[in-house]
Amino acid sequence: MNSRLHDVWAADRGALNGWLSIPSTVTAEIAALQDYDSLTLDLQHGLVDYQSALELMQAVHGHGKTVLARVPWNEPGIIMKLLDGGALGIICPMINTAEEAARFVGACQYAPRGYRSSGPTRAGLIYPDYFNQANDTVVTLAMIETVQAVENLDGILATPNLTGIYVGPGDLAVSMGKPPALDHTDPEMVSVIDGILKKTKAAGLKCGMHCLNPPFMADAVKQGFDFLTLASDVRIFAAAQAAGVSEFRKLGGGDR
Repeated sequence: MNSRLHDVWAADRGALNGWLSIPSTVTAEIAALQDYDSLTLDLQHGLVDYQSALELMQAVHGHGKTVLARVPWNEPGIIMKLLDGGALGIICPMINTAEEAARFVGACQYAPRGYRSSGPTRAGLIYPDYFNQANDTVVTLAMIETVQAVENLDGILATPNLTGIYVGPGDLAVSMGKPPALDHTDPEMVSVIDGILKKTKAAGLKCGMHCLNPPFMADAVKQGFDFLTLASDVRIFAAAQAAGVSEFRKLGGGDR
């Protein structure tokens, strides 16, 4: 199965991921027309449910992006259903222990590696030889976003068939008693995230992170991150709207 994300990693490059929180095939298609390597459907904090996720996957199909999904929680049913619908990877929130990581990865893998049920309704139609290639193609990224997860990181990283770690800076900051934020410059946050990166890379796994600004992301790739998300469709749309309206008002817009 073709996966641009795997191709980018094979070339030892950092992947650019787009984040789809809006349940609109129009905005999803616009994102798919950009030079992203992957697109993630957000079923946790986004406005996307399963049916709209299926429609978004159909809208972006054929544009050469690897489609991932962030599930609402570490629950096997929705994980398997999104994979059956065509997602080639899962980002799972709030993985705090090795046991939780094993349960997550197991739901993404067919036996003997895991316990995923076989029934790839749409995936089997759009990806040739799906069953035989799925275990080696599906990306599994465990979100590290609590102090507990950081403390248990060694065990999480030892999970068989885990692709890598996805740092959730907002919840990680909250867990550390700080305001939620992206692109951290706070020394304590920077130190913790750097420690996650170093341990993950030492384990031979991929390390990703949710970000806000391209300069921060470019620096993160140089530091060794493999997978960087650019804000979200909601943030980008809101920022563009705010900038345009603000400029118009500053220029005396509306005055004759």
